[in-house]
Amino acid sequence: MATAMAEAMTGGGQEAVPLLEVKHLEKRFGGVRALRGASLTIQKGETVALVGDNGAGKSTFVKAIAGVQPPDGGDILLHGEKVSIGSTKDAGRLGIEVVYQDLALANSIDVAGNVFLGDEPLKFKLGWFSVPDFKRMERETQAVLERLRIKIPNPRRPVSQLSGGQRQAVAIGRSIRKEGGISLLILDEPTAALGVEEVRKVLALIRTLKEHGQTMLIISHDLEHVFHVSDRIAVMRSGRVHAVRETAKSTKAEIIHLIVGDIEEHG
Repeated sequence: MATAMAEAMTGGGQEAVPLLEVKHLEKRFGGVRALRGASLTIQKGETVALVGDNGAGKSTFVKAIAGVQPPDGGDILLHGEKVSIGSTKDAGRLGIEVVYQDLALANSIDVAGNVFLGDEPLKFKLGWFSVPDFKRMERETQAVLERLRIKIPNPRRPVSQLSGGQRQAVAIGRSIRKEGGISLLILDEPTAALGVEEVRKVLALIRTLKEHGQTMLIISHDLEHVFHVSDRIAVMRSGRVHAVRETAKSTKAEIIHLIVGDIEEHG
């Protein structure tokens, strides 16, 4: 379990303030109640996996936290303070970043261009005319890749020519590049549609992020991968977080039972 979890109790005997507290989120789409009082707590430095069957509410839950689909009710607290996340810009300002399954990369642009996509530092600007600071972009991109222990032989290649694992690293690098880091990184099916070797690299990348103390929420359908990288597993069912288990104290069989409904419990 992450170091931060080992320090969940302070010297004064009081529980540490969670990095993220989601309380009783509600979301409706017309007559469909997609979230039904969903709640979850994530400690600083912890990696939580969010699992559940199709239609359980995982994507809606994450989109509510990320400002893509603001909730209709409930509260979100960050570092113990109630926050309002009405848009993705709000989430970004609060240090919440999401890497979606499609990665949202510009295939014709090189690695540094993607890492700084939409936030390019400028070397020169005069009115509408500007020149990006390419050397700074390459330098800072290399620093991010080294932090992630990712080797890309030629970072000037278009990302369309990179492997699946390298593309995932570029997308994650773009999300964590901010000075001072980010509060919460959400990964949406990070190992989906990858070969065995690429999966191994992405799981190693996630473990590297854990070593750096990055707090993460990972949506995944692959329990094998979930048990490799998570500290706790949250099971969603019918728009609620149905149960939460410590990974080290649980089994795949138990999680499957919780997903399909063989074990009746709310948590």
